[in-house]
Amino acid sequence: MMSTRSVQLVCLLICSLAISKTDSTKANESLKQEKGADHAYFVDKTIVQNSVSKGAVCLDGSPPAYHLDRGFGHGLRNWIILLSGGAWCRNTTDCLNRSKTDLGSSTLMLPFIFLGIFSKSKRENPNFYNWNKVFVRYCDGGAFTGDIENVDPATNLHFRGARIFDAIIEDLLAKGLKDAKNAILSGGSANGYPAMLYCDHFHSLLPKAHRVKCLVDAGYFIRVKNPLLANVFESIFRDVVTLHGSTKVLPKSCTSRMKPELCFFLENIQRDIKTPFFTVMSAFDSYQVNSIIGSDIGEYIQARNCTESQNNAFKELRSEFLRALPKANDPKQRGAFIDSFNRHTQLELWWNKINATPVYNLLHSLKNNFHI
Repeated sequence: MMSTRSVQLVCLLICSLAISKTDSTKANESLKQEKGADHAYFVDKTIVQNSVSKGAVCLDGSPPAYHLDRGFGHGLRNWIILLSGGAWCRNTTDCLNRSKTDLGSSTLMLPFIFLGIFSKSKRENPNFYNWNKVFVRYCDGGAFTGDIENVDPATNLHFRGARIFDAIIEDLLAKGLKDAKNAILSGGSANGYPAMLYCDHFHSLLPKAHRVKCLVDAGYFIRVKNPLLANVFESIFRDVVTLHGSTKVLPKSCTSRMKPELCFFLENIQRDIKTPFFTVMSAFDSYQVNSIIGSDIGEYIQARNCTESQNNAFKELRSEFLRALPKANDPKQRGAFIDSFNRHTQLELWWNKINATPVYNLLHSLKNNFHI
């Protein structure tokens, strides 16, 4: 009787696993269809287990993670690393809620879909299809800048983003990054900031590399001067710097001149970056527009019925954004591609021939702009 029951339980378990695997496969295929990319594929996470002993942990205390797809052919020694975006948590409640998601805990991170600039399709991604591609998961809520030793036992929240960045790069160096021929450190949205903040440090770790460059994808948020526009990012950055203890990792060349939260604006630190970097962003970036002009503005844009005052706000925001960008005195050191699409980030999804922006009948190419 006991043996029969055990067999029944084993059969039930096998059937459950089969159903679970089928459901997971269906979900993955559904996500591929939703993204509109048959060439997309899923990559499992790599947990950086030894980071825990260094205190480099996510908000909930779990070790950080990334997704690595190895390069091949002539791309074997080329690397592109993307720090994934996901806004910020600026108070304890926000961070507690975040710690219960994959933006605050590696235990909740599933395999990640690779497409766009991470695609292995030579047709869709001719410049980077065979590079080593790394998608770094964002789980600290402070744009990889936090470094607070003490942990409040009431919340068990860890603010260790700066340590996470160091631990992940150290892990990648041991897996071949140290021998890179060409390398790009990029960051999307909120993590466009650390891509520039750590750009020179990243460069210094790769003495064998021929070229090292950095890329900000839709993370060049600005501090608007016009009183008619909402200056929301300054208050967000003030809260983030205070909660995460970010001041110690911010450039002294900036904090000696202005308040720490102002050094979270890329326009205030870019002049001291020695490594070449490139900015990709829309002048009407949807996240920036929604934050500064109004969260419901997207509905007006989609319906094409913006008011005159809203259109004036768009024009003013665009003007301020363009003025805040680095001056193109040396295109090999500072470059930018600014379009006018109302969208946010481009590398993960929009980087393909279908969505590419034609300029004088030529497709915009990051590789050409980087001279790689």
